[in-house]
Amino acid sequence: VQLQASGGGLVRPGDSLTLSCSASRSISSFGAIHWYRQAPGKQIEPVALINNRGITHYRDSVKGRFTISRDDAKDTVFLQMNALKAEDTAIYYCYTNIEGVNIWGQGTLVTVSS
Repeated sequence: VQLQASGGGLVRPGDSLTLSCSASRSISSFGAIHWYRQAPGKQIEPVALINNRGITHYRDSVKGRFTISRDDAKDTVFLQMNALKAEDTAIYYCYTNIEGVNIWGQGTLVTVSS
């Protein structure tokens, strides 16, 4: 199974951006699919997750601004990011675990700068 993250780019503070995480096979049998991020010089941190029942969780700093969703028909998970801040600048990774195997997407860079 492979995950491919896309949608990153350079945006201004307050702008919106949507990231996509596409899987190489059906995600309907996956457990939770996560978005993580790693800012320059910092440790990787969880951002949001969605499980196969559609239940979501967010880190406090993105609550109310980010929305994670999934489209099982397209085998894709999305991260809608609104009201972006400079501190959201990071490489964003999607992740899941299948039968004990950690699967990471390759990452997509989000830069928020004026």
